[in-house]
Formats: sequence, C-alpha cells, structure tokens
Amino acid sequence: MKPIATLIATVSFAFATHALAAAPVGNEAPDVLVKRISADVLDTAKSDKAIQAGDRQKIIGLVETKILPFVDTEKMTALAAGRFWRQATPAQQKRLSEEFRTLLVYTYSGALSQIKNDDKVEFKPLRADPADTDVEVRSQVNSSRGEPITLNYRLNKGPQGWKIFDINVLGAWLVETYKGNFSSEINKTGIDGLIGKLADRNKQLAGKPLAAPAK
Repeated sequence: MKPIATLIATVSFAFATHALAAAPVGNEAPDVLVKRISADVLDTAKSDKAIQAGDRQKIIGLVETKILPFVDTEKMTALAAGRFWRQATPAQQKRLSEEFRTLLVYTYSGALSQIKNDDKVEFKPLRADPADTDVEVRSQVNSSRGEPITLNYRLNKGPQGWKIFDINVLGAWLVETYKGNFSSEINKTGIDGLIGKLADRNKQLAGKPLAAPAK
C-alpha cells in the first residue's frame, strides 16, 4: 500500500497547526470543528514534554483521544471496501473496521510525529448551505520547506454531529486510494484475506518507530 505513505505523511498537519477557541460540539459548523480539533491537538502537544520527546504511547494516545473520535472510520471502511462491504458478514465488517481503524491510528501517529512548528494551515471559506449534510472543508498547509500542500476534508453530519470520512492530500482522496488496494486484495484472497493482511500490517507497524510512516 505504498501510495498511502505520501498521503498520510501530511494528513495530520491541519490537526495540529491552527488555533481557535473551543465551541459546543453539537452546534459547530464543520469548518469550525476541524479548526477546533487543530487547536486542541496543538495545545496538548506543546504542553506535554513526553510528546515533544517523541513518546510513542503518548502520541498514539493523542490520536486516539483527540482525533479519532471525530473520524467516521466505519464509513471510511465501507467506502474503501465498496461493493464488497455489502457482501461481507457483520462479523467481517466489524473486523475490517477494527483493523482499518488501527491502521489509521498508526499512520496518523506517524504523521503527527513529523509535524514541524513552522507548518501553518490556511482554511478556505466554507462553500455549503445550512441544510447540507455532506460538505468539504478546504485548506492548505504552508511550510517553509516547500510549496503549499492541498489538504481538504469531507464531513458528514449524523446524530452525533459532524465527522470526517475522507481526506484529500495533493489532489488524491484517501478513500479512493485505499479502495484500489482493498479491491485488488479482496479479488485475490477474499475479505478474510484483506482482514488478515491489514492485521499483519498493523503488527508490523506496532514494532516500528512512528517516524517511519506506513508504506
């Protein structure tokens, strides 16, 4: 799954480089939510010496508590699996979602460990009607190390508020990238084969430094 590395390496920038005061979750606009998560993660990372020193468990814990609650991993998994999701049993869907979520935890953590203090996120005006339940929040990462990086989010509004279900980095949507990999693996080894491959990959990532993003 090598193309994922390029995408994930910059995914977490917007979660850690923008400041905005917190607001009640249920009443937040989608762009306000993304900005608030950014401020929360940045404040935590700055105040925690263990995170600054690269403490693996602290960084993973930050992703688990501050980022993943606002990501609809089941929807992402279903979209990435495509038509195969509907063919999977409830037990297979559960396992696939769990392994995919674990993969996201490791890859987000790896990206988070590489963020530099001079990286800044510029959010674009939200183009959406108040009645919309699916929106795109657009931003770009400005860094002294190179050209600006496009970083957009797709969010869906459900009973628990807005949640992110897809991310666009450098013009490529994360779900579409995974979809190709998932489809190829399922066609070769079935849904259980894909679950097994993700589980094996997660075991490998569990033993690697966070500085090395998933490939």
